[in-house]
Amino acid sequence: MDSFNEEDIKMYFYENRLKTFEKWPFDEDCTCTPENMAKAGFIHTPSDNSPDVAICFFCLKELEGWEPEDDPEKEHKSHSSSCLFIALKKNIEELTVEEFLKLQKERHKSIIIKTGKDAIAKFEEAAKLKRAEMIKTAMEEE
Repeated sequence: MDSFNEEDIKMYFYENRLKTFEKWPFDEDCTCTPENMAKAGFIHTPSDNSPDVAICFFCLKELEGWEPEDDPEKEHKSHSSSCLFIALKKNIEELTVEEFLKLQKERHKSIIIKTGKDAIAKFEEAAKLKRAEMIKTAMEEE
């Protein structure tokens, strides 16, 4: 994992997050506008079934089912209270190099934890299916 490649750090910047909200289903008459979503650290990651999926680029918390009156910052804090990005008191441009490196280290921890949890969930599901298959085979042989 390269901590300093362009793709890895570009979402720290508001303008880059905002660009991901081209086809966001909520407009200026809502609280969850693209601008407010991007300010809260979200990027738009729609799918065919869920056009309003957004994920925090930092803590990787994914939220969908947005309502027009939802406040992105409040939703982010309530669903991911430990996210250091949403807790930042400074703009990214104001961080010292040391502060940025500490933040990036925490972001990588989030990525590793999420990747590990996803891998464990996949393994547990595969084990569950294999166990059921083995039980079925054993029952048929009796």
